[in-house]
Amino acid sequence: MAPAALFNDDDPSSSKKVCVMDASGHLGSALVHRLLHRGYYVHAALHNHDGELECFEGISAAEATAGGNKRLRVFQSDPLDYHSIMDAIKGCCGLFYSFETPPHQPNYDEYTAEEEVRAAHNVLEACAQTETMEKVVFTSSATAIVWRDSSSSPSPSPSHHDIDERNWSDINFCKKFKLWHGLSKTVAEKTAWALAMDRGVNMVSINGGLVMGPHLSITNPYLKGAAEMYEDGVFVTVDLRFLVNAHICVFEDVSSYGRYLCFNRIINCNEDAVKLAHMLSPSTASSPPHSVEERMVYQQKISNKKLNKLMVHFESGFQDD
Repeated sequence: MAPAALFNDDDPSSSKKVCVMDASGHLGSALVHRLLHRGYYVHAALHNHDGELECFEGISAAEATAGGNKRLRVFQSDPLDYHSIMDAIKGCCGLFYSFETPPHQPNYDEYTAEEEVRAAHNVLEACAQTETMEKVVFTSSATAIVWRDSSSSPSPSPSHHDIDERNWSDINFCKKFKLWHGLSKTVAEKTAWALAMDRGVNMVSINGGLVMGPHLSITNPYLKGAAEMYEDGVFVTVDLRFLVNAHICVFEDVSSYGRYLCFNRIINCNEDAVKLAHMLSPSTASSPPHSVEERMVYQQKISNKKLNKLMVHFESGFQDD
């Protein structure tokens, strides 16, 4: 599939040229903005979503141009079309990849996992065939980490066995309780890691919590099982800006490796849960807790120490609007 270029570049050095796929999603479009701000040449690969060009309306001519070279190119890319992926990543040293369902099909089901796995396989295979590719940042989810049947094994000591990047969601558990988002993210990420290791692709993954922002709605598939995550002390959220910074940090830091659990807030008390419920459904009436149970704070049982350590000295170079 031929690229549809909004801006034509003069083929600058591939050392600063990266691809963002899917650039039409909330995370993808935010990454495009931030990467241009940091001086990268960007290939923005859009997954055939309606109205996708709107996500680049806020990009200034100065951001999209450097030394007479246009730094932004836009590609129409289908994650199930291997050749369109190859076109989008040609000449790039890095790829930021995320899979997002289109607006007209926001829900996850058992078939979404099959599509997401095929997409992950195509993307990693294309990266393996791209000589200039140095690192892939694969966006996964905390739902690929937190879902497991705790009753099948003795409860570990919380102080020494918090859930972190070393954990994987149980695929059979996800199937049993129809946790399609967790199933899809788990199987797709495992597929990506298997292919990356087999083909020698340098890959890191970001396993983000529930992404907060004005786009968040009660239909978000991440929220399936939210009550259980809340009671288990693993219901985590992440601001879009922090998530974008984490992606860029793991890409730029040569010491990054493996998986990174990414969140900057945990929902583990009634007050936070009520605030989130009100955000998801503004018409919901809220009242201060009265009972002991309503004042309960569930112990946090999930850790993002690995990412926090990596980002200690990261400078986003981004000022508040």
